[in-house]
Amino acid sequence: QVQLVESGGGLVQAGGSLRLSCAASGNIFSISAMGWYRQAPGKQRELVAFIRSGGNPNYDDSVKGRFAISRDNAKNTVLLQMNSLKPEDTAVYYCNARIASTSLVVYDYWGQGTQVTVSS
Repeated sequence: QVQLVESGGGLVQAGGSLRLSCAASGNIFSISAMGWYRQAPGKQRELVAFIRSGGNPNYDDSVKGRFAISRDNAKNTVLLQMNSLKPEDTAVYYCNARIASTSLVVYDYWGQGTQVTVSS
């Protein structure tokens, strides 16, 4: 069993900051990529940022220069620092990780989602 547990969402005024955290636990052999997606009401889930093991981070154009993704491979965690937040960043944010279990089965896992609300 593998689990992703997120924390850090909340309500913030426009221009403010939030930091999301996601920790993977369970029968993990390796994690090749970790990232964040978001889904606003009435919209499809979209990729926000991701980072591969030992690789450079990648961002959607809408968050470049405002968000920063980082990971701690020793702790199997990924962080998303969100600065200069805008009302259009309001969404449920989901952690995603491509994980090989100890039985070497690779699967994309998802967190439960955390609400981020940015007021104008």
